[in-house]
Parts: sequence; structure tokens; C-alpha cells
Amino acid sequence: MATLEKLENGKVKITIEVPAAKFGEAVEKAYHTNGKKFNVPGFRKGHAPRKMIENAYGPLAFFDDAFDIVYPEVYQAAIKEHDIEVIDRPDISIVDLPLDGKDLVFTAEVAVRPEVTLGQYKGIEIEKREYNVTDDDVAAEIEREREKVARMIDVERPVENGDTVNLDYEGSVSGIKFEGGSAQGQTLEIGSHTFIDGFEEQMIGMSIGEERDIQVKFPEKYHSEALAGADATFHVKVNGIQKKELPELDDEFAKDVSEYDTLDELKAAKRKELEKKAEHDAKIEKENAVVGKAVDNAEVVIPDIMVERQIDAILNDIRYRLSMQGISLEDYMKYTGTDMESFRKESRTDAAHRVKSQLVIDAIAKAEDIKATEEEINAKVDEYCAQFGDKAEEFKKGLSEDDKKFFADQIMVDKTLAVMTDTAVEVEKAEKKPAKKASARKTKKAEEKPEEKDAE
Repeated sequence: MATLEKLENGKVKITIEVPAAKFGEAVEKAYHTNGKKFNVPGFRKGHAPRKMIENAYGPLAFFDDAFDIVYPEVYQAAIKEHDIEVIDRPDISIVDLPLDGKDLVFTAEVAVRPEVTLGQYKGIEIEKREYNVTDDDVAAEIEREREKVARMIDVERPVENGDTVNLDYEGSVSGIKFEGGSAQGQTLEIGSHTFIDGFEEQMIGMSIGEERDIQVKFPEKYHSEALAGADATFHVKVNGIQKKELPELDDEFAKDVSEYDTLDELKAAKRKELEKKAEHDAKIEKENAVVGKAVDNAEVVIPDIMVERQIDAILNDIRYRLSMQGISLEDYMKYTGTDMESFRKESRTDAAHRVKSQLVIDAIAKAEDIKATEEEINAKVDEYCAQFGDKAEEFKKGLSEDDKKFFADQIMVDKTLAVMTDTAVEVEKAEKKPAKKASARKTKKAEEKPEEKDAE
């Protein structure tokens, strides 16, 4: 028998009663399994009767072992009886001990998957978004292709904006050199804003072999506290100057960078790529807009454990992406002047929104009775495994049930989003009215300032 009481913060308390007879059976099993570990005077170890052990060690000598035997069954039965989905380990408290023929009574406080009260999720009004691919967009893509195959050629003239310079430099603050402030044979693209503001601009006009002192100021918010806001001098020497030489825009260029024979064919292909990307971006933005409003319209109390786990997922994702660049999460936090506690605190709002979004999507799928069919799952698996070529069948055979559930969940999300977006109502973007003169009583909105750039 089990009763359920709802608590705050997405938790419930389940009170479970285990009949004395049932717990007695568990005690007998515990005795046969673990009785041999008890020493009782007058008996060889492991051969003392249960009654003698309980007389020597107390009536609860086998309680812990018996509880471990009976607990999983009665706890799972209580969860099934009340149709709840637990999302954390329970906190167990004993209410009544099974003494003198009494039933065992214990409580389990545990966080459960919260119930979602859905608001409007069909027919949601969203702003119409149009993505038109222009000639300028295509030209920009072609220019990127030119940049990829550009040649660097040596020049003898003074440094100009856009040049790549090979240089030596040595930095100091108040005449004292600082760690990481010196380099030999460093390459720097002038105008890339890779170095501290003002550094690259002061190199313009320098010639090969020329040396110069460059004065800069480190940003107030800099990863090294010792240098933050400090005035520094860099003694610079130019070793060489190169400029970028771009290929001519003609059919030969198209042949060199693609499978196309003419520049017009390359442009047409780039336009199709951009249109496909624009269509995809429009789809994603529409989904985000609809989900955002559906989430705002829904009500749900999110347990802290779900938010904490989402923060863990965010951290793991960042850790993985940084590792691809050879950077540890700890070094990244040190460089950016933050710590784990601050990061987790700052991530809570985003994590809570992600959790709520997923809960709302799942609730809509349940309300609409959306499921992934066996045929859809198989098709999704085939699509994924196709990338492994000749080993596709071998890879498919190695997929676990959890892997297949992952694909099923993806299909369910896609179908749910389709229900929401297909019924959405797109409205034209409202024209902005001329700004009215702000009232003197209203707080003036702070102007946004460009972010300060760090040194290399």
C-alpha cells in the first residue's frame, strides 16, 4: 500500500507500508544469505540459528539486508500505482520499524517529472520572415572562394592595411617585461584586430627592417589582472611584408575551385546553396519563434535537479568543443576570469528555458498522441547509417535499444514541431513608427558600447 503527497519544488512524498509477513520473508532471505557473517558464542561461525543471532545482536540484526531485498519491489510498485516518473534518487526515511508484529512503514521523497499545463500551441501568430538571396550575397560567397586560393607575395613597400607582416616584438610595462609579451617571427594581418586596439594601426607605414616603439593600453577587463588597464610599450621590428594576390574572376578560376567549367555555373551553384541554407534558417527561426511562444504560454514547475543536470550538459558540451581546440575548460575559465560556481549561476536561466522547452514539446506530443512508427525509425536509422558506406549494415547491427530510442525521440520532436509550425499564422512585420521624444521621467536607455578586444 502506498500513498502520495505532493511537495514543493517538483517533489512528492510516497508513504509505503510493507506488511509484517512480507518483510518477515525478506528477513528470512537475509538470514540465509548473510547469517554466516555473525559470530555467536557456542556456535561455529555461520551456523547460529536466526533466533540466536537476533538475541545476540538485536531484533533488527537483519533489517538493513532485508530492507534492501524488499525495497526495490515495493518502491517500483508504488511508482507504477501512482503513474509518476521519478527523475532522481529518493531520500528514504523509516517511519515505523517492523517490531512486535508491526508493519514496516517508510517514506520516499523524490523529484518527479513535472506536469505541464499547456496554453496555446496551435495557430500561434509569428512574424513573417523572408530570406532573399541577392547578387551581393552570391558575390560575397565567390569572394570567399577567391580568398581561399589567394597567394601571398612579398612586397618591398611600407606596410598597408590588409598586409600580412612578419615581426618581432617585445612588450613591457613601466620598463619591465611581462610574461607572454615577446615573440620572434610572429605573423600578423594588419586590420584583423588580433592584437590590442591601436597596435596594428601604428604599424602602418613601417618598412622592412624598421624598428619602432608602439604605445598601447590593455583593456580594463583583461584575462591577466596584472595587465588589465595598464599602459604598455611594444618594441617592434618588421622582418617582412606580404600582400594577398587574388585570382582573376573568370572561367579558369571556376575550374580551379570547383567542378564547374564556367564562372556563371559556379555562381548559379552558389546561389542554390545559399537558397537552401536560407530555407533551412527560415525553418529553424520559425520553429524557435513558435516554440518560444508555446513555452511562454505554458505553466510548469521545474525541479532544481533538472536544471542542474541541464547545466551539466551545457558544461560537457563546452568542454568537448574546447577540447577540439586543445583547450581545457579549466584554462578557458581562468582565461576569461570566471569560475565554475559563477558559470553555473549564470547558466541557470538558459538551462531552465531549455528544460521547460523540452517539457512543453513532450507535453504537446502527448496531447496530440504523436509517436514514431517502426517504419519511420527504420528509415531514420538507414539515413544515419548510410554515411558509413560499406560498413553501414555492420554499424546498424551494433545499434542498441537506447540508440533506436534516440532516433525515435528525434522523429517525435520533428513531428511535434511540424504540428506547431504548420498551424502557425505568419503576419507581416509591423512598420516602425517614428520615435517619440522620451519623457524626462523615463529612464534613459544606456547606449551599447562595443566590446573591448583582447590582445593575442
